[in-house]
Amino acid sequence: MSAGPGGPAGTTGPVGLLRGDRAAQAPSPQAARIVMGARLLALVAIGAPVLWYRESMTLLALVAISLVWVLCTLAERSAELVRVAALLDAAAVGLASGQIVQDTQAILLVLALPAFAAAVLGGARRSLVALLVELAAFVLSVLVAYQGFTADQTLATFTAGMAALGLGLIGTFVHAALAPTDTDHAPYLDAQRLIRQLLDLSDDLSSGLDVTTLAGEVVAVVGDALPTAGMALYVPRGEVLVPLVSRTPEGAGGRDDLTAAEELAGEAWARSLPLSDRRTFAFPVGESAVLGGVLSPTAGLSADEVARTTQRLRADLRTKAVQLDTAVLFADFRDTASADVRRRLAREMHDGVAQDIASLGYVVDALAARPASDEQRAQLEMLRERISRIVAEVRQSVLTLRTSIGESESLGAAIGAVARHLSEASQIPIQVRLDEHATRLRPDVESELFRIAQEAMNNAIKHAECTSIEVTCTVYAPDALITVVDDGRGLQQARSDSHGMKIMRERARLAGGRLTVEDRPDGGLTVAVQIGDPRRGTA
Repeated sequence: MSAGPGGPAGTTGPVGLLRGDRAAQAPSPQAARIVMGARLLALVAIGAPVLWYRESMTLLALVAISLVWVLCTLAERSAELVRVAALLDAAAVGLASGQIVQDTQAILLVLALPAFAAAVLGGARRSLVALLVELAAFVLSVLVAYQGFTADQTLATFTAGMAALGLGLIGTFVHAALAPTDTDHAPYLDAQRLIRQLLDLSDDLSSGLDVTTLAGEVVAVVGDALPTAGMALYVPRGEVLVPLVSRTPEGAGGRDDLTAAEELAGEAWARSLPLSDRRTFAFPVGESAVLGGVLSPTAGLSADEVARTTQRLRADLRTKAVQLDTAVLFADFRDTASADVRRRLAREMHDGVAQDIASLGYVVDALAARPASDEQRAQLEMLRERISRIVAEVRQSVLTLRTSIGESESLGAAIGAVARHLSEASQIPIQVRLDEHATRLRPDVESELFRIAQEAMNNAIKHAECTSIEVTCTVYAPDALITVVDDGRGLQQARSDSHGMKIMRERARLAGGRLTVEDRPDGGLTVAVQIGDPRRGTA
């Protein structure tokens, strides 16, 4: 039998309103000490002048209030009595103050304490209730004792009430700061709040959050202001610079012309200053990028002219720099979140599906030990073989999910590592050829290219019936070309439940590249993903 809305299971009745729709909870020791200190301070501040002038009635009222505060302090240790203590405190202070307000208005100072104590111990709602009860008791006490207020008493009461309200607000902030938090859930609640804010703001992001597009706009602005032979926009990753976009001249020299500019860009980033040296220049762009470039031989600009132009460009690019900083942060967040999802899925598959299927294998082994007939033995052996094959595929999927770029020396090194694992598991030789420049791609681009190569190799092993696979990885950041070639059956009719090709195309789009899938004339399939034209780096 379930409780009704006003019963224990619900919180819509008076008890629920008094509790603020929250479970009963004892105040924290820090909050109790703050309230006790405030009460002692108030007693000293009011009691010292009273003792000096020997105001007996005021002294008796303070003694009565002191006794009430002692009882409240004891009651506030209990989660069930702390609310009652707040009402007792407010009513007692209001009644005692009203009885002697005509003798001394100094007693009105204690009116600020109940609202403050209730706020520190229970929050804004409890403080407001305490303030209303206190004022009601004070007004009632004055009307019974003196049949009305004088002008001075009215002004003093208003001042004391406003002071009580202000201290109540301060106490509310103290209560929020001292409120215990669930250390397991708090980071997720913070993440929810921040993600909701990002979703609310996304409609106002006129330039979007595509890093490559925003970086290209920055490079275009600089190119219009300075005649350059080569230029690149970098994102610092640890102790190295990763190019977002670059412009290099055709012909001999190519990317090597940017080597000096890249070195100067690293120095400019470390010093947070624009720098120039003969034909090279560099300056930070916002908080997450730095631009380095090489002036055209025909530029004819002096060092001072270059310095003035870069200073002006930093000011002109302020808006685009903020947009780029936001896009880089979003890309980092997306990469972290996707890596966490992959690890979680790998754990669930390993601890759940893989273990359950392996358990079925043990059951089949037990049945195969005592088959009822030769026909049943053959069927059980076939079933055991299929279970073993499924377990191997699940374990390979777990390895695929857990494998990432991580701390690999380069994209090619990561592809080579996963190729070795796949080759050992499938007994199909996989040859990997690397042609990589020392400068790395952006982490998010490397991750997408790595997954494309991994998926292409997996597809060749599972579906192509091939005898060998060749992988070529050419990287001259920010350009890259990765090809996976097999000697299998070639392009087959896609299954309705197959999403591998769509996912690879989507990954290529996210990396800013294009995916091509073609049958080979002599049999087999070529899967290639290309960003820019890395062959320019080999000129």
